Amino acid sequence: MNARLFRNPMAIGILLLALVVLLANTFAIVPETKQAVILRFQKPISLINQYQPREQFGRTGAGIIAKIPFFDRMVWIDKRVLDIELDNQPVLSTDQLRLEVDAFARFRVVNPLQAVISTGSTANTEQRVADQLRPLLSSALRNELGKRPFSTLLSPERAQVMDNIQIALDRVARQYGAEIVDVRIRKADLPTGTPLESALRRMATARRQEALTIEAQGLREAQIVRANADAEAARVYAASFGKDAEFYDFYRAMQSYRYSFGADGDGERGGTSIILSPQNDYLRAFTRGGRGN
Repeated sequence: MNARLFRNPMAIGILLLALVVLLANTFAIVPETKQAVILRFQKPISLINQYQPREQFGRTGAGIIAKIPFFDRMVWIDKRVLDIELDNQPVLSTDQLRLEVDAFARFRVVNPLQAVISTGSTANTEQRVADQLRPLLSSALRNELGKRPFSTLLSPERAQVMDNIQIALDRVARQYGAEIVDVRIRKADLPTGTPLESALRRMATARRQEALTIEAQGLREAQIVRANADAEAARVYAASFGKDAEFYDFYRAMQSYRYSFGADGDGERGGTSIILSPQNDYLRAFTRGGRGN
């Protein structure tokens, strides 16, 4: 019977096909770019080629592995950095500007078991993770930009904004077995048409008000400085008068003469001719050595 079986080409073909199917379900080749979760009766039992920080290419867990055929199932998950795209996200800044923001985030699945459990998916797990992270990125973007004016995105503070978004998103991404590698804002535009013109008018009005506020503060501070200087000068004059009243009277007379007669060479002062009698009390500093008596 066995001899008759081996002489039957169809039987040999069936045996070879069964052997190929058995081998295909027993052995698998894990590439460097993939990591896998082995499920047995839908329960995870092991991880293959899981991502490790600073791992060297060619020295990972990739290669041929064996599993129990027909009982074990492999869920493949990409180890590479993946992207999440966000287009035309509406954001309201603190200066009441409605922006349209394009952004993207890069992530990597670092815990494939957590990714499978959290998404409940055994196919396209990394895509399911991306679908879960996309609305979270949108929420983190609106929360962070909603606390800042539009001008922040045009300043060096923009980098800090993106770092804050990345930290907030990474905190949530860990629940899905992923880490956020980077977050970037490609552009943040004002809507075209009437909303843009209205926003520009509001921005111009806000800048004018800010300029007026700064000018008022400068004037107030200048008045304070001037008042302090006048008070200090009055104090010095009072102290001088208290020490030597005659010298103080002489000094004030000299200041008056210089201002009236243009003795300091200032062309804007001392331009008026004055005719006085030698006995005039105003000239007492010249007639009596600075003494009034």
